[in-house]
Amino acid sequence: MSTVSAVPAAASAEALAHFTASLRFETDCSDVHAALTSDGPADFVLLDVRGPASYASGHVPGAVNLPHGKIIASKLAAYPADTLFVTYCAGPHCNGATRGAIRLAQLGRPVKVMIGGVTGWLDEGFELAIEATA
Repeated sequence: MSTVSAVPAAASAEALAHFTASLRFETDCSDVHAALTSDGPADFVLLDVRGPASYASGHVPGAVNLPHGKIIASKLAAYPADTLFVTYCAGPHCNGATRGAIRLAQLGRPVKVMIGGVTGWLDEGFELAIEATA
C-alpha cells in the first residue's frame, strides 16, 4: 500500500461537496484571464494586494492595486456592496491574497482568491502589465 492510498479517498458525495465548495473560495489564473479578455465587462474587481513597487514592476492587466494592509471600508466605498473581489499576490509562496480576502470578508464583501498569483499567471503564459516610470 502506498502513502497515497493509505488513507482512503472520501466517498464520492463527500468529495463532490468538498471540491464544489472550494470553488466558492477560489478561482484560477486561466478563468480570470478568460473573464478579463471576454467581450463583456468583468463581473468582478481584480485586486493586486502587493505593495505599489511590486505592482508597478508587473501586474495582471486590469488589476487594481490595493495592498492587503490598506483594505478598509473607505477604500471600497465606490464599489457596490455586492461587488465580487478577487485577490492575488506574488504566488503560492505568498499569503497576501489570503490576508486580503480575510480583510474583505471582515468588511462583508464577497471575495475569492486567484490561486497561483503572479507566478501562476506567468506559468499560464499570460503577460503582465508594467507601469511606466516617470
